[in-house]
Amino acid sequence: MIAPPWFELPPTAYGGTEAVVADLVNQLADRGHHVILIGAGQHRTEAAEFYPIYDQPPSHRLGAALPEVFHGAGAAKVLRTMQVDLVHDHSLAGPLLAAGRSVPTVVTMHGPVTGELGEYYTHLAGDIDVVAISAAQRGLNPDLNWAGTVHNAIDVATFPFRDRKDDYLLWLGRFCDDKGAHLAIDLARSAGRRIVLAGKLNEPEEKEYFAREVAPRLGPDVEYVGEADAPRKRELFAGARALLFPIQWDEPFGMVMIEAMACGTPVVATRRGSVPEVVADGVSGVIADRIDDLPAALAAAERLDPAACRRHVEANFDLPVMAEGYERIYRSLIERRGRRQDVAAVLPAPVDVAGGRRAHQGLSQRRPKVHSTVREGEVTA
Repeated sequence: MIAPPWFELPPTAYGGTEAVVADLVNQLADRGHHVILIGAGQHRTEAAEFYPIYDQPPSHRLGAALPEVFHGAGAAKVLRTMQVDLVHDHSLAGPLLAAGRSVPTVVTMHGPVTGELGEYYTHLAGDIDVVAISAAQRGLNPDLNWAGTVHNAIDVATFPFRDRKDDYLLWLGRFCDDKGAHLAIDLARSAGRRIVLAGKLNEPEEKEYFAREVAPRLGPDVEYVGEADAPRKRELFAGARALLFPIQWDEPFGMVMIEAMACGTPVVATRRGSVPEVVADGVSGVIADRIDDLPAALAAAERLDPAACRRHVEANFDLPVMAEGYERIYRSLIERRGRRQDVAAVLPAPVDVAGGRRAHQGLSQRRPKVHSTVREGEVTA
């Protein structure tokens, strides 16, 4: 399992992809798989082995090219020392090196699949199999080498359920035009409701948007509380009357939607991207076809049953559902490569860095082997 280089697993605050990867690692380990995790910094997962490419995640360089390339090269170096059944790569540059492997490489599409990024994965069609996180995402580029669709998921049990709510609405996300924080403020204000904003605000584009659209709208009824960590996020979700999600782009998946619903909080959203797949309209939230329809949607959402919101997430977006989806894809691809075996029951013992075969570690010990950090400029295992 190759994670992106930007944050530790699981992340302490921002890092939706990293949260999904950490949860998937834990689920696969719990189901008996020997998971080797390649990432950055330290980790708090149940992976049997861990290889950090950076001793500290280069979070301050988020979006720069070199950390991705360096991370991919380091991961490839590590993989050359071991035998695995399959590689699941969540990084950007890592899939470039899939052509040299004899085992399948699965790449989850956590971001856009159109434009230049979509063409990038099209060029790699013979070397990787891609997984969509929603049918909406898959439909935007049906020509990619799709292996299947698996919705993201959360550990529902870790999200507190509340059926009695406080007197505020919530917007949580990254500050940008596409996420629509300004629209959420206008909606709450038109309904005479207080709104709390929580989200990532550190990149130049985010700061520019906040100064232009959000800061002028702040007031006694609009409060910005900063970037919420995991406990604070759960507290905000559980207390809110509704989560406002007026997105202005075809987002492939919105983790905040299932996190809110798990807490018994309905979602009020625009009909874009994966929203109709994630929100059960009229049950766990209300979907608006137009911006002008949002006030009526909010009024309807506040009448929904919080318990129904929770049940919807438990049935469709809990971690075992996601793990089973990926297992089906893993087995299908391994069998397609002619390696017909039950990977959940029989796995070859891995090869250590020195080249000798070692005994398979018991997964129940929950004590992953952490290998020496690969430092920039010295790619060693």
